[in-house]
Amino acid sequence: MLLPIIDISNKSLSIEFIKSLNLVGEIILRISDFNDTSLLSQFLEKHQLDRYWLFPVKEIVPDDIENIIKFLDQGAQKVVIPLSKLLANDCFSTLPSDRLAVCLNSSDLCDEGLVKKLSGLVSGYLVNDVDLDSISGKFFQDLNNFIQNVQKSTLSSGVISNVGVMLQQEKVDIKYSPDLVQKLSTILADLVVPIEYLTMDSGNNLLNVADALTCTLKSDRPDGLFITVVVDERDVALGVVYSSTESVKEALKTRTGVYQSRKRGLWHKGATSGSVQELKKIEVDCDGDALKFTVKQFGSGFCHLNTRTCFGKSNGLVALEETLRNRKISAPPGSYTQKLFQNPDLLRSKIMEEADELCSADTKDDIAWESADLLYFALAKCVANDVSLTDVEAHLDKRAKKITRRPGNAKPQWDVSTKKTTEINDGAKEKPIPVNISCKSDIIKMQKFQLSEIDLIKRTSLLKRPIINSDDIMARVRPIINDVRNKGDTALIEYTAKFDKVQLNTPVISAPFPQEAMALDDVTRLAIDQAYDNIYKFHDAQYDRSTLVVETMPGVVCSRFSRPIERVGLYVPGGTAILPSTTLMLGIPAKVAGCKEIIIASPPRKDGTVVPEVLYVAHKVGASKVLLAGGAQAIAALAYGTESVPKVDKICGPGNQYVTAAKMFAQNDSSAMISIDMPAGPSELLVIADNSSIPAYVASDLLSQAEHGTDSQVVLVGVSLTVEHLANIEREIHEQASRLPRVDIVRVSISKSFILQVNNMKEAMKFSNDYSPEHLILHIEEAEKWVEAVQNAGSVFVGAYSPESCGDYASGTNHTLPTYGYARMYSGVNTLTFLKHITSQKLTKQGLKDLGYTVMRLAEIEGLEAHRNAVHVRIRDIEND
Repeated sequence: MLLPIIDISNKSLSIEFIKSLNLVGEIILRISDFNDTSLLSQFLEKHQLDRYWLFPVKEIVPDDIENIIKFLDQGAQKVVIPLSKLLANDCFSTLPSDRLAVCLNSSDLCDEGLVKKLSGLVSGYLVNDVDLDSISGKFFQDLNNFIQNVQKSTLSSGVISNVGVMLQQEKVDIKYSPDLVQKLSTILADLVVPIEYLTMDSGNNLLNVADALTCTLKSDRPDGLFITVVVDERDVALGVVYSSTESVKEALKTRTGVYQSRKRGLWHKGATSGSVQELKKIEVDCDGDALKFTVKQFGSGFCHLNTRTCFGKSNGLVALEETLRNRKISAPPGSYTQKLFQNPDLLRSKIMEEADELCSADTKDDIAWESADLLYFALAKCVANDVSLTDVEAHLDKRAKKITRRPGNAKPQWDVSTKKTTEINDGAKEKPIPVNISCKSDIIKMQKFQLSEIDLIKRTSLLKRPIINSDDIMARVRPIINDVRNKGDTALIEYTAKFDKVQLNTPVISAPFPQEAMALDDVTRLAIDQAYDNIYKFHDAQYDRSTLVVETMPGVVCSRFSRPIERVGLYVPGGTAILPSTTLMLGIPAKVAGCKEIIIASPPRKDGTVVPEVLYVAHKVGASKVLLAGGAQAIAALAYGTESVPKVDKICGPGNQYVTAAKMFAQNDSSAMISIDMPAGPSELLVIADNSSIPAYVASDLLSQAEHGTDSQVVLVGVSLTVEHLANIEREIHEQASRLPRVDIVRVSISKSFILQVNNMKEAMKFSNDYSPEHLILHIEEAEKWVEAVQNAGSVFVGAYSPESCGDYASGTNHTLPTYGYARMYSGVNTLTFLKHITSQKLTKQGLKDLGYTVMRLAEIEGLEAHRNAVHVRIRDIEND
């Protein structure tokens, strides 16, 4: 294909020509000085390009990184960085790879490891200063090999990469031709052509843009025409037509919809009907055998039946926009929509009303309903002011190109975090205002509610966890799982490169693990060893190795015995925290149970190694392999197996929502034949505190769980707390949180958490059991006696000196617990998690004779004659003896 290049300092450029050139793809802009943004701003204001690269004439210096970010924010598709600068400066790795390209020389193509070095850094390659005579033989083969490696890297990163070839400009007799474009396209390379060598006309020595575009196309039709899909600005298909090189030339020259009729020759769409098209973009599909024309459709529509598309009527937002535009022009008597157009104040009021109702909606149906209302009134506002959906989407696309993010704070008049909530004991009945994510200067505080002042609906909403869009999550997880099933280790390596930015040769480390990879300082090693001993002791005590034997009636003996699950996979997260403790909590009960093979999965560090603390624990529990992967891809490898990862029978371990979705998917897939420990959600904790509690301790326990992640939730149930005592707890929360290194995470999770004031312990325990927390802490007088009242909780921490942290690390209990309310029906991980129980029975002749007629009668009732007969043949023989 073609990559035009323009020197923006050239004052003689044709505006009309660049408009036409903008229709066929990306354009490279040469810029002389990164510190002078005014020249580029003037150029873009004049020419309004959709997709462009920036190619600096001068060498980039490290200080230019701020300007690069500025250019990317302004809408540059890519900025081209010299190879030497890219590899020498780590700051470029902080920028998104799909927005950077690299400039290299033809000699660099021979470096076999170059693509690997650049993987994850760039998505564009410009091979500079190529001799035209060299585009054959060895150079062509080197370029082909290089591009093949780039394409392999593309598959793992998911980012489409371009490779452009720039010819030496010193030769005045240089000739750019369709043959040269076509030759490079066979190896998926683009020819970079200066704008002065391009034309929209015919009959001169310049390269015609339409010829360059169509020379790479393939057609299996006898007439050589190209299938062309016509879509509107929102990518809605209007119809299918045909194009030729001549029709594409005419379309580009006129910037209108021009196609090739199989009967009438050139077809200027709308020339007779008036339903003309303004051409916005021409694209070639991935196989090079079809075109896509993006157009702005005027008149009644595209189809000869006077409908907007050849596929029937529009629907959704497109149909709504059409209806609103029609109502604006002419509306039936009493039209509500026309009333909105005639009364801007009413429209403004309805937008604010619907926005407020959407904020209050909490169920899936309510949110969809209120969103539909808000979209209707918002679109009415747009249509009233001649703003189209396309205009709105153009702004969204422009914002998506920004890499500098807004702080996300609300304007003062809408920032509910700055508004005071009702004091709990002041007797007021005003509904507390929920707290939004606050800015860094705000007080870090929880929402507050009084049980006696909220209704049943509000109490029910407090028991709910944040809604997780399982459909969206599963849609992301399913392709990853299928990739690992189909491609095995290759997919694991590709996803590790994509998500963890680590290039591995193998996804697995097998035992015995290298001693140097497990090297720890003495303090850390002794801490892990002590935690190991306590956890082992507690979980070993859970294992009843005896066989249960019961004679249910004379001659009928039933027994029950346990056997370990043979092969287990243990998932150890590696996201915002390193978790050797989770390795202990999963590995020790698996070892105690006697599992024959233990496989641990955990994401690698940036250097491709395992966290030494995790590997040390893996060694202590007897793991056979450590899988260097996280997320859904790790779960898929454990569930289905790969070349180097054995398939397991059960998967245990916590993880984010994608890990949980992958576990649930695999468990529900009968071909995987695996079970899991439990479903799980974000970490959570509930503290019950009375006026005997120590505010600093209460605050520290709440924060210890809130720092896990922004989706964590902590709850404080206060039992008749005085205003002063509650204020002391709130002050401690803010002061302790402000000193934490993970304060930004805590600020978000705490703002979504809440304090509930209740009158007595009976109310407190009732709410706690309904909430079913992962962790329950009792900061109350005579805490031990209230443990008996606990019906639903993952783990209970009794008294002021039992912080949740001890259970997380070393007291002996397990910290892999049910969350999201699943403590109602699931236990935390324990030794029984890794055991299965088998029953057996042995009947004597007399036992069968005494029981047989009961069994035969029940089999008769159920109509299972073979079951009845299995007993009958034996009873007959016994009675005939």
